[in-house]
Amino acid sequence: MAEPILKWAGGKRQILHEIVALMPKDFRNRTFHEPFFGGGAVTFWMEPKSGTINDINPKLINFYVVVRDHVEELIEDAKKHKNEKEYFYKARAEFNEIVRNGFEIPNVRLASLLLYLNKTAFNGLYRENRKGEFNVPFGRYKNPKIVDEERLRKASEVLRRLNIYNGDFTYILRIAKPGDLVYFDPPYHPVSETASFTSYSKEDFSKEDQERLRDVCLELHEKGVYFILSNSYVKPVRELYEGIEGFEILKIYAKRPINSKADRRGEVPEMLVTNVPEEMRLGYTEALELVNVNKKQLSSKQKFNGGGTGQKALVEFL
Repeated sequence: MAEPILKWAGGKRQILHEIVALMPKDFRNRTFHEPFFGGGAVTFWMEPKSGTINDINPKLINFYVVVRDHVEELIEDAKKHKNEKEYFYKARAEFNEIVRNGFEIPNVRLASLLLYLNKTAFNGLYRENRKGEFNVPFGRYKNPKIVDEERLRKASEVLRRLNIYNGDFTYILRIAKPGDLVYFDPPYHPVSETASFTSYSKEDFSKEDQERLRDVCLELHEKGVYFILSNSYVKPVRELYEGIEGFEILKIYAKRPINSKADRRGEVPEMLVTNVPEEMRLGYTEALELVNVNKKQLSSKQKFNGGGTGQKALVEFL
């Protein structure tokens, strides 16, 4: 099984079973799309036979194109990096200089630097300033595994079956066909005025973007395309999807360790929205087995989630 090859804040590995439980039972036979790719936990776990991935961040998409098409060159270049503070800041400066000067995809050196910075930067964060420059400090890890050759090669195999895009998520309206499955993992709506302390791209994801995404889900639904969407469990987002025939909202819990304040880290409510009919879904028990989750490691809230898959949505107003 392939696994994510980058650390990614908000990654979906810990709630993968919740997402898989909502998928159609025959999901492996369907074309799959992930328009907000990020770390790609869902795609790498699924190993789809066909489909697309997309992200608005050109540096990230360059990385995945290089992994797909030039993985051996990437491995050789990345082996040269050093886990040293002085080297880190030189590498970060080189990365930002390549970005400032402009680059064409694929760029192996840029991908190698991204991999290195991702494995050695503080908390594994990817954050950009308004100029689109990577600005996360050195992480002081003792012995980080910068180059996992086996994982990179396996990821390359998966990506070779997929078309890769770099643009707005609305591309999916041109690409998706009836019966396809789409997973949307947009930048989450902040849970408070100060919660959005990091930006993964210089382009923020606004309230209007959340509304555009809802409209895309409506269009896909009308076309007979199935989707699953994740987001923060907050009233402004829930209101976008409530009352829509064929849509269901489910409340789940996830651990989110990256927060500017330690006392706010831990389990937080999130939401999943889907138009996959209940009778078509894989179900929670089967998903736990497929994802190979140890039930003893689930919290009481996560165990409660399991009852939620296949039940009506929990509607609470914050």
